[in-house]
Amino acid sequence: MSIGERLKAARKKRGISQDELAKSIGVSRGVITNIEYDKVNTPQLIILEAMVQKLKIRKEWLIEGQGDMDNNSDVLQSAKTLAELYEVAKDLSEDEQLYLLDVIEAMKKRLRKGHI
Repeated sequence: MSIGERLKAARKKRGISQDELAKSIGVSRGVITNIEYDKVNTPQLIILEAMVQKLKIRKEWLIEGQGDMDNNSDVLQSAKTLAELYEVAKDLSEDEQLYLLDVIEAMKKRLRKGHI
């Protein structure tokens, strides 16, 4: 696969149109079209960076096709945070753990309602 084919695959997987991607990174739709149709050998670095950020994909995958497409940094950070929560909570009593869970659930409800 070429850079253009990988870009198109990632964009479609994320459900983002060429217009949406272009507007979100501050370029014309033609720039995205030209990249997807391999009319550009190597897109400008600033455009590549913006596309990988918007699509949450790995730059190495987009440029060279190496590794996984998805940028799992959010998942890795979430797993790290959950592991830290576990380390803190495991030494608490059952009542303290239940209280902590109640606090987290209350915070989730407030977030959904837009109060935080």
